[in-house]
Amino acid sequence: MSTLFTKIINGEIPGRFIWKDEHAVAFLTIGPITHGHTLVVPRVEVDQWTQAPAELMAHLIDISGKIGRAQVRAFGSERAGLMIAGFEVPHLHVHVWPTNSLADFDITRADPKPDPAIMDQNAEKLRAALREDGFVDQVPEA
Repeated sequence: MSTLFTKIINGEIPGRFIWKDEHAVAFLTIGPITHGHTLVVPRVEVDQWTQAPAELMAHLIDISGKIGRAQVRAFGSERAGLMIAGFEVPHLHVHVWPTNSLADFDITRADPKPDPAIMDQNAEKLRAALREDGFVDQVPEA
């Protein structure tokens, strides 16, 4: 049975994509800790990060770094946070978000009902920043 993330990847459920390549995608989470909170997800279903091949993990971390740098610039944050938890959906995903303090690492502070218009604006900010960084081929249109 396919996971929620596989359904998003396959277009069965809408997602605010900011990155797509042969092995992974990235889209905004529906419960952001901060504006621009993004999930980097492999196309292949892997339950836990400890079960993923090293090459796949390296690719996900590489994408996460590119997104993190774009987030810092787009949202004016001090840093980009990164977390791999895996409790929400049984499909490997890397959380990447703009952060200014350790308080931003508290996933229980996630917004359960973010404003869709602001989410759309955040996605476009990230897509624009990633395009400015030269990743035109990996950044989808809205």
